[in-house]
Amino acid sequence: MPAPDFILNLRKKVGNDLLWLPGVRGVVVDGEGRILLARRADNGQWALVSGILEPGEQPARGLVREIVEETAVVAEVEHVVSVGAVGPFTYPNGDVCEFLDIVFKCRYVSGTARINDDESLAVGWFAPTDLPELMAGHLTSIRRALAPAGTAHFEA
Repeated sequence: MPAPDFILNLRKKVGNDLLWLPGVRGVVVDGEGRILLARRADNGQWALVSGILEPGEQPARGLVREIVEETAVVAEVEHVVSVGAVGPFTYPNGDVCEFLDIVFKCRYVSGTARINDDESLAVGWFAPTDLPELMAGHLTSIRRALAPAGTAHFEA
């Protein structure tokens, strides 16, 4: 499902105007050190798996849900990589959103990566040295996630 029901209901009231939404993004790493990516159906770009949290949903649980829904991969969240504002983005239908983006590093648990819903055109595992061109900010998220463990990154 491209947009949660609560957003569709908001859009009936505010039209295409800017919405501020909580988003999550996952750097999922498998046992070979490869990164899970999805080619987005809305813009055709390769990206980390991401999504919008439902009202009251815990960020880590929401990300795990998004990863399964979009790729059929089960992952476990390890730690927060970064927190920041991203956007605004204008979608093909004219909707404008800006996100409070929480990026997590995740560990692959099980499942075979595949297109599992209508949000992706392709799904696959990529070596960090052989990544396709990515959406803005996603390569930075990968680099931060693969750096030696430290504190989460945020803009002051």
